[in-house]
Amino acid sequence: MISRKYGLRTLIMVAAISLFTGLWLTAGPGVTGNSDSQNFWKDAPDAKGKKEKGQLENGAPQSFSSLAKKLTPSVVNISTTQEIKRRRVPFPEFRTQPFEEFFDEEEMDKLFGGDGSFKRQSLGSGFIINKDGYIVTNYHVIENAAEIVVTLSNDSKKEYTAKVIGRDQSLDLALIKIDATEELPVVALGDSDSLDIGDWVVAIGNPFGLGGTVTAGIVSQKGRVIDAGPYDDFIQTDASINPGNSGGPLFNLRGEVVGINTAIVMGGQGIGFAIPVNLAKGVLLQLKEKGKATRGWIGVSLQDITPDLATSFGLSKPYGALVPYVLPGDPADKAGMKSGDVIVAFDGKEVSSTKDLRSIVAATVPGSTVDVKVVRDGKERALKITVATKKDTAEEEGKGRETTEDEDEKSGKRLGIGVTDITKSIAERFRLDSTDGVLIASVKQDGLGAEAGLRRGDIIREMNGKAVKDVAEFNKILKAVKKGILRLRIKRGEGFMFVTIKLKD
Repeated sequence: MISRKYGLRTLIMVAAISLFTGLWLTAGPGVTGNSDSQNFWKDAPDAKGKKEKGQLENGAPQSFSSLAKKLTPSVVNISTTQEIKRRRVPFPEFRTQPFEEFFDEEEMDKLFGGDGSFKRQSLGSGFIINKDGYIVTNYHVIENAAEIVVTLSNDSKKEYTAKVIGRDQSLDLALIKIDATEELPVVALGDSDSLDIGDWVVAIGNPFGLGGTVTAGIVSQKGRVIDAGPYDDFIQTDASINPGNSGGPLFNLRGEVVGINTAIVMGGQGIGFAIPVNLAKGVLLQLKEKGKATRGWIGVSLQDITPDLATSFGLSKPYGALVPYVLPGDPADKAGMKSGDVIVAFDGKEVSSTKDLRSIVAATVPGSTVDVKVVRDGKERALKITVATKKDTAEEEGKGRETTEDEDEKSGKRLGIGVTDITKSIAERFRLDSTDGVLIASVKQDGLGAEAGLRRGDIIREMNGKAVKDVAEFNKILKAVKKGILRLRIKRGEGFMFVTIKLKD
């Protein structure tokens, strides 16, 4: 019980002093450590538990007008001039009717050849992330640009010539810079991982040259793979995105950038794709400091696990990243990784697919030694891999070279294929490092091999994990497998892959 002798006035004074002291201690002096990223761009504040601005209790926005007014000035219009080389067409017979009825000789040269070059202009978008004039956009917006002009979306509408600071084709990302004579508005970079399917998003950009265009929609899906590059992990949205929106920002309702608008489906409606901003953050710092992105590299080819492959490798379900080939002398080889290993964890992160592994390895700092879990022969093994720098040259996806129709088909009728030994001349012709394996000389259209995707020119190196040196070994292994799944490891062009065939009695 509180004693009455202090009086009501005294108690009120003590409470006020305590409240003021508590508030001062909570707020603190405002001194925090700054990381490199915080010095370069503006990070969004922690928004856990906060309602998004302009949002009703049921989650529907009242209006996007306040967001549009606040954010549009930080979005810029980008126009580029590209020099396109023109080559003379070597076949003059293509210069025939009806074109010559409508174009004179000079115009025909422009259409069908002629030495020299011509200039082409294109449009795009970008957004300012630093008061010094750093702007984020897409690589394809500024690719081969002889000149880049940035137009501000504020009241001044000033134009500035921009220079390229860095570019990353793999992620379709570029960092450019202008030397502005005025104070520039900047955006905050949010957390794309916190997005949920169905969340509201807003796109601002320069579609068809119509600068300052604002569209709204929802997150339709996450983690989309559209074969745009090796690190596909796109946010799909139905916020209208059109040619010219490329490089522009995708905002959440707090006004934070959660994506970089990048791609559309031609002829589709309400289907657009954006690079998650979390995927871009690490690259942006590298572009600023080095002009290019440096990614982790372990030196393996990868393949997703199908249900049949999972059964063949003794896995309970299709998960992980299958390794068909380990490059000799590269980090994975030095760590003891082997063909047929299934990577299920990398640096403490679970790997459910090849897409997961590519993103995790790429984001790993070169030189780091990390723990890797693989499944080999049905048992989990632990490896340590020292990640290297990703090679600049892209892996070539080789195409199977066809052989002549009259080559001897010695075996493989059960699979609907004809195979032959690899002679020295065949090894030289196919640029092989050895004569091990058998060459697929023919594939029947209605056979099991064709159903599995085998091609003429493929080289079978392993069957159910056993090495195939020649046709005799091929027949021996095949004869021992009565039914079930037959797993083949094949060489196709410069690459390796696994193929499964369901055998029947």
